[in-house]
Amino acid sequence: MTRVNLGGSHVPDILDTLAQLSNDEVPTPPKLARAMLDLLPNEVWSDPTLRWLDPFCKSGIFLREIAARLLLGLEDWEPDFGTRREHIFRNMLYGTSITQMTGIVSRRTLYGSRKANGEYSFVQFDDEDGNLPFVPAKHTFGKTGTAANCDICRAPRDLERGEGRENYAYSFIHRAYPTEEMEDMKFDVIVGNPPYQVGTEGHGATASTVYHHFVERAIDMAPRFVLMITPSRWFTGGKGVDAFRERMISDRRLRVLVDNPKLFDCFPGVEIKGGVSYFLWDREHDGDVEFSTRVDGVIRSTMTRDLREGDGVLIRDNRAMDIIPSNDQNLWMALGGVT
Repeated sequence: MTRVNLGGSHVPDILDTLAQLSNDEVPTPPKLARAMLDLLPNEVWSDPTLRWLDPFCKSGIFLREIAARLLLGLEDWEPDFGTRREHIFRNMLYGTSITQMTGIVSRRTLYGSRKANGEYSFVQFDDEDGNLPFVPAKHTFGKTGTAANCDICRAPRDLERGEGRENYAYSFIHRAYPTEEMEDMKFDVIVGNPPYQVGTEGHGATASTVYHHFVERAIDMAPRFVLMITPSRWFTGGKGVDAFRERMISDRRLRVLVDNPKLFDCFPGVEIKGGVSYFLWDREHDGDVEFSTRVDGVIRSTMTRDLREGDGVLIRDNRAMDIIPSNDQNLWMALGGVT
């Protein structure tokens, strides 16, 4: 696809070299974001009525890449570049950041300015957040407020360290975003790279898996599509994701699943044991999953599969599907394991 610059002038792509900020702030490389967006059907890029949401922005890469494609795809609908860009930024693209800092970075990426109402912003909003605010939230520590861990994400109580300190209570899963003002807004496509574990700097022993909460929340909102990347560890369950694995394996709306088993393949320099995988959930799909293995950015194998055929185990190697008897549980487990 031909590249379109959102502001009409050359801007070096600093997102190619943006480093990991913390355990939960791992920016998505542009090349990976583009590979994920390629899974969506072509018609989404020419529909001016769709609303897109990234509810956990870190660098703003997904919204930027979506904007670039929409600027091309909607050219016939609205030939004037300025008018087209105004519609896309104001009426189609929405998000919230996971921290104050990532909000600044994401707005700079999407709008060309950390302030959406700033002099250099591509579109002049009425306030500095535009459609991409940071929305603070609070953990819920039981009915009495004295529980040791958050009811929703299992974060330790001592992460609540007072006003102005990061508490890793992500607004999307703690129901602070979308905000009340957006209560009646219907999102058509929800995309992104959610935090994988609760922010636990200095709390390594109590790290809690959270990415599945973001996926479940997005699916429960019933958009047309959900497109996300997560660790592949959910393939074998454990660490609080057994129910999530069962839900994903049995969900016939899961249309595409791309497994990236090689360490450091998708996120250079970031160790995610077991690799990562991204998926396309399609509300209108009712059938088997197109399961692919991707190594070094190249799809090595693809097979259309019924994920329910593994007796609760998701086999990573497509080649094993034709040789493993469905009743041989030990072999299923051996080939389905994630290390």
